[in-house]
Amino acid sequence: MSHDNPQHPELSATIDLKDLGTVHRLGFGAMRIVGDGVWGEPADRAAAIAVVRRAVELGVDFIDTADSYGPNISEEILAEALHPYRDGLTIATKVGFTRTGPNAWVPVGRPEYLRQQTELSLRKLKVDSLDLLQLHRIDPKVDREEQFTVLRDLQKEGKVKALGLSQVSVEELEEAGKYFTVSTVQNRYNLTDRSSEDVLDYAEANGIGFIPWAPISAGELARPGGPLDEAAKRLGATTSQVALAWLLRRSPVMMPIPGTGSLQHLEENLAAAGVVLDDATYAELHAAR
Repeated sequence: MSHDNPQHPELSATIDLKDLGTVHRLGFGAMRIVGDGVWGEPADRAAAIAVVRRAVELGVDFIDTADSYGPNISEEILAEALHPYRDGLTIATKVGFTRTGPNAWVPVGRPEYLRQQTELSLRKLKVDSLDLLQLHRIDPKVDREEQFTVLRDLQKEGKVKALGLSQVSVEELEEAGKYFTVSTVQNRYNLTDRSSEDVLDYAEANGIGFIPWAPISAGELARPGGPLDEAAKRLGATTSQVALAWLLRRSPVMMPIPGTGSLQHLEENLAAAGVVLDDATYAELHAAR
């Protein structure tokens, strides 16, 4: 069986984000509420809206999206589902990618483009100021100082409250910190991909929220008889729940945002907050790769 009490789920621990405030660490990623290839309308828009509303009903107060999800459609669905937003709900978005088709992502970091997309996100989300704006990727074709400067300016103008980065190195985090306070960093991180361990350590040492994307990817570890599968059986949980529980225990700044277009999977993912890993299980999974 799985840990699942959809009416009264246990909420995750909280984190205080710089320039933003307190949110629960287990949030919701809104990439999968659009069409295949993160492109176009979802197969069932009403179902996507229901998932978003249910997430908030279950206590989610941190939702992560991007202008490139759809593109535009994820932000529009969030506004349709949730506006006017309840007090305490934080919606993070990202700029810095343009889309040419399904599963196609092209970084564009020209300052005028980042500013334009920020203005459009304000309009789509129906807010006067974005809670958290993250640079989706640093564009290697544009001086990063120009990209950091426009983000700083947008914050000074009151168009965004807090700023973050995605898929960056420690050196890039340090450089960005010369221009603005970094509230969050969003790098790929899960049981089988810990290549951003140094970024996580830096985030923890500096009080930066670390948002691991692809948080429940577990590959061979989740195979029948594998360490994740065995741990899930012992705990009466699903492999996804155990993977999320491991992340939540890994660091107090970890903020997993599992995404789904399914109500069942949503409730299952959020129930991971109630899964407690004993020391031996945590150590076993930590040692597995």
